[in-house]
Amino acid sequence: MPNKKAAIKSLRQDKKKNLRNKAVMSELRTLTKNTRIVLAKNNREEADVLLKKLESKLTKAAKSDVIKKNNASRRISRLRTQWSKISTK
Repeated sequence: MPNKKAAIKSLRQDKKKNLRNKAVMSELRTLTKNTRIVLAKNNREEADVLLKKLESKLTKAAKSDVIKKNNASRRISRLRTQWSKISTK
């Protein structure tokens, strides 16, 4: 257990950040999974809607340092590449 006031406060803040980050990461994983499923079904319109939502969430997560900026960019890029390979019918 920390002895100094600053260490106690830091521990308290870390717990809050951890809970917040867990929730964000969980949401990102779920959205990514759903997007990949829709991409696999070759449903371009539905995938586009999910991709826009996921891109927004990834960018916000990168801004708030939940994930790194390059990580967010890489994920967006890879998913957009998959999306562009789906033929428009």
